[in-house]
Amino acid sequence: MIAIRLSFLVLLSSLGLLPGAQTPNIVIFLVDDMGWGDLGCYGNEVIHSPHLDKFATEGIRFTQCYSACGVCSPSRSSILTGRTPYRNGVWRWIPGGHSCHLRESEITLPEVLRDNGYDTCHVGKWHLNGHFNSDKHPQPNDHGYNHWMATQNNAAPSHKNPNNFVLNGKRMGKLDGFSAPLVAREGVRWLKDVRDRKKPFLLSVWTHEPHLPIESAEEFMKPYAGINDEGIRQYNGNITQLDHAFGIVMEGLDALGLRENTIVFFTSDNGPEGRGTKGRTRGSTGGLRGRKRDSHEGGIRVAGLVRWPGKIMPGSVSDVPVIGSDIFSTVLDITDIPLPDDRTIDGVSMVPAFDDKQLTRPVPLFWRTRIAPAASHAALRIGDWKLIANQAFDKFQLYEIQRDWREQNDLAAEKPAKLAEMKKVFFEVLDGIEKEGPSEWWKKEPPRKRAPKNSRN
Repeated sequence: MIAIRLSFLVLLSSLGLLPGAQTPNIVIFLVDDMGWGDLGCYGNEVIHSPHLDKFATEGIRFTQCYSACGVCSPSRSSILTGRTPYRNGVWRWIPGGHSCHLRESEITLPEVLRDNGYDTCHVGKWHLNGHFNSDKHPQPNDHGYNHWMATQNNAAPSHKNPNNFVLNGKRMGKLDGFSAPLVAREGVRWLKDVRDRKKPFLLSVWTHEPHLPIESAEEFMKPYAGINDEGIRQYNGNITQLDHAFGIVMEGLDALGLRENTIVFFTSDNGPEGRGTKGRTRGSTGGLRGRKRDSHEGGIRVAGLVRWPGKIMPGSVSDVPVIGSDIFSTVLDITDIPLPDDRTIDGVSMVPAFDDKQLTRPVPLFWRTRIAPAASHAALRIGDWKLIANQAFDKFQLYEIQRDWREQNDLAAEKPAKLAEMKKVFFEVLDGIEKEGPSEWWKKEPPRKRAPKNSRN
């Protein structure tokens, strides 16, 4: 698709702020396990997502937005650091008690913004340490958040009446309500009553929905009353529930007069869970191949919406590939803060893509998912070409992804020269990541042969 665009959008000199403009506020709204095809604005004709569908008309909708990994913790680490997961050390989803964590040596977006005069808040799922709310591992405040309300991983016992939230280091006990609206309201409470109003802000809202164990309020399942399958009703209701939570945050910004000077990012951490055929794991890939954990498109291509009043033309649609790790570089770009120069930053500023311009990437798009299917363990994309590697890195698939977005026509045998070119770059990127990242972490724990059927990550 070609973006519907007017050239009126004169972006900031040197891609920074316009002279005299206010420093923008930042909101990053991240959902968990939502499929590329789960929203009305991405073609779903059943699920009700009115707030996000409206939001899509107010900014830009990316049709080729990616998570940095096919599973949760790694993609979250990349949003905060701009670095591909194996490079920043969060190479796997993190079980409770595991040694893996986002290291304090990583430079995170909230840290950089806080050091440059921002107030910062995180509400929702964290999942970036094995020892949560403990001195053994860094907590959200150690990574730059002044205020936080979070869980280690999933809401427990489910999205309904969760009892495992922690507020600034203190356990909150049982909460009445459902997870996404609860965290959204806490985010708005912080905006209204807690933050330093003399400062610009970063607000991260990371919902648990629609990750298992799924529970949806009756009011959000009402639109699906005619569907006999309870699992589908629950899943669809869960998307509508997180959409409602998104609406709470957007209405909070409006009520406080913050809309015009706030850039809002919305995306998902990976593709949908399960096979989509039974239970409550009914997320839609929109026809893409593969699902969560996979390096095929269904595991990593996700919704990507951005609104920035006066800077992004409302109703824009773009097929420029962007990725979660680009958020780090984008925010530093628009706030005129230099990127760290002592480490590799994989993400790039997506500001040119707001005007449907291609992005120049010193490091190609790269994915490696520890618990991916053995045949699609890692991937690399350059331009329209995508290479997929198996777990042993000795068998490869090649797709011209712009034309073959369903990945149905493997061109590896047909185009040996292109295959060789892509393999050369793949191993260069892989070697660079392994040299820079804490490889002793993942080399101690061999990758699994296949993903477990009932994984809780």
